[in-house]
Parts: sequence; C-alpha cells; structure tokens
Amino acid sequence: MLVSATEMLKKAKAGHYAVGQFNINNLEWTKSILATAQELNSPVILGVSEGAGKYMTGYKTVAAMVKAMIEEMNITVPVALHLDHGSYEGCYKCIKAGFSSIMFDGSHYPIEENVEKTRELVKVAHAMGLSIEAEVGSIGGEEDGVVGAGECADPNECKAIADLGIDFLAAGIGNIHGKYPDNWQGLSFDTLAAIQEKTGEMPLVLHGGTGIPADMIKKAIDLGVAKINVNTECQLSFAAATREYIEAGKDQQGKGFDPRKLLAPGAAAIKETVKEKMELFGSVGKA
Repeated sequence: MLVSATEMLKKAKAGHYAVGQFNINNLEWTKSILATAQELNSPVILGVSEGAGKYMTGYKTVAAMVKAMIEEMNITVPVALHLDHGSYEGCYKCIKAGFSSIMFDGSHYPIEENVEKTRELVKVAHAMGLSIEAEVGSIGGEEDGVVGAGECADPNECKAIADLGIDFLAAGIGNIHGKYPDNWQGLSFDTLAAIQEKTGEMPLVLHGGTGIPADMIKKAIDLGVAKINVNTECQLSFAAATREYIEAGKDQQGKGFDPRKLLAPGAAAIKETVKEKMELFGSVGKA
C-alpha cells in the first residue's frame, strides 16, 4: 500500500533498524523492488531522481505505474514513493503528481534560503499528507547536476532545519553518491553523533549507501540512521547480469532477444541486491 514514509521511519528509528530507499529507473526496477519487499515483509521506499522521472516521461507516469503495480501485484507492505534530491520546482510537481513523499535538497543554498524554502514546502507537503525530507551539508559526488564534495554538515544547521517540522533529515557525514574511491576517509561518526544529539527523535538519512562497509552501516543505524539510500549497487548488479547473459550468447538462442528474456537476469540481480540490503538494514519482517 502507498503511504508516506513518516510512520515507517519512526518505527525504524525506535526499533534500531533502517528502511531502504531503492531508486527506480523503469518497470523492471520497480517490479523487482516491490516483489522483494513483499517476499521479505519489509517496508520500502521507492526513490525517483529528477533525471529518472524525466526518463520515465514524467512524475505522473511514475506515480500511475507504481500505484497500478501495487494493486496488480497485491503489495500489502508499506511503500513510499519518494522524490530523491528534489528541486523546489520538482517538489511541487511530485506533490501534484501523487507522490507520497518528497525530498527538498536545499543543501547547495545558503542556510537561510534552505530554511525558508524548506519551511514553505513542509506546510504544503503536510497539508497534502506527504512526508518530507530535507538536506544539510553536502553528499559527495553528483546527483542530477548537483555536485557535492562530501562536506560534513553543521549540527546547529541540522537542528535549524529539523525544527521546521520535517519528517526525516539527510546530513552529510562524509558519504558520497556512486562508487567510493580507494582514498575515502569513511563516515564521520562524531558528526553523526553530534547531529543526533541536536535533532533528538528525528530519523536520519544516509545517502550513498552503495559500498559502505557493513560495520559502518550498522554503527550508523545505532546512531540514529533510519533510512539508507541505494541506487548504484542495483545499477551495477543489473549491468553485470545483463552483460553475462549477452556475452554467453543467450540472446542469440531461441527468442533470447525478447526484451522480457533479455532483461530478466538483470531484474533477478536487482532482487538479490535488494534482499541483501534489507537483511543488512534489519527491515526484514518489519512491515
């Protein structure tokens, strides 16, 4: 069932586990993630970047597809459809399109402008029954044109944003999007602990979940992280499985070129990746 992410993340924070946000890029991605969540009885968040939304012809198309698939697949676990790293304009488009959750990424604005825009969007989102995520600090790497160096967030700025009534907070603690480089310094748990102290019961969000060692993931959850985003790892597993299928010549056997057969190994690989992450995050059986 399609819901806001508020309650599932409050439960995760209280229960010391995390709900995975897995980004969707097409029907196969969505189907694989929903099926895995249902099989494992886990809540799940479907993330949609602005680039992916445009690729799928628009947010209305995405929302209609997700709602129809939840019905047709008899999905009974809580599912949130969430805008990932949304712009001010993108947030309003997703509210109108029927998303159940949005993220406003104002981290690249001066803190005063971030606060002003976030305050406005909180009122609008909550009036419509949507949950809202905000961001302070910088997530390293690039996400739809927004480039960050991975700077750690200021705990006082985190408190200023949290006090606006948002539902969960993404704060930079040295995490990055995409693959982590060999010289990555790791997560700043001192920063995370300071943010947790300032924001209290606020569920915290860890972006860039691909490639973070399991022990760091578990420690982050212990320090208040209740939502972990995964995108690159699903893309990598999909690409590897598809490459193996083609290089083995299976696309040349019978009707192996049929898109349903061609995409099946990649879709199965996504399911396996999502399963591994849900088990690591501790959300299995928590729907």
